[in-house]
Amino acid sequence: MGGNSPCASCKLLRRRCTKECIFSPYFPPDEPHRFAIVHKVFGASNVSKMLQELPIHQRGDAVNSLVYEANARMRDPVYGCVGAISHLQNQVSQLQMQLAVAQTEILCMQMQQDPSLPAANDGKSFFLSSNSNFDCLPHYNLSFDSSSNVIQDPLKRESLWT
Repeated sequence: MGGNSPCASCKLLRRRCTKECIFSPYFPPDEPHRFAIVHKVFGASNVSKMLQELPIHQRGDAVNSLVYEANARMRDPVYGCVGAISHLQNQVSQLQMQLAVAQTEILCMQMQQDPSLPAANDGKSFFLSSNSNFDCLPHYNLSFDSSSNVIQDPLKRESLWT
């Protein structure tokens, strides 16, 4: 209990805040909305049990995570923060594709402007040329083992299909 004022949880639950209150270090009286939303989504009893099972040095991070998840659950009751993560992963994938297209366009423009590069109609294979530099293009690794039959993009950390 900080000073004479009860913590936000004791204030909301209308109980006396003691020195041993598990909520007081994490739900100060000047931030009542934090406990209110966590209580609404998870329940005070469940949050108390979770905090008691954790070592003291991890409780602050756990409370921050609970507040974040509770806010996400209020915005999206079905998916919570998983919905936000999925949305962001989709945005990253779209941006990676846009980047690859832009890099390809830049390479094509450079090839058109640089007369020292072999022309496409001179009978030589441009792709077999030893002086070609394709480092600016994204490289994809094909995996044909039985566990995964998807194209692995080195920019992605995980594949959604494996």
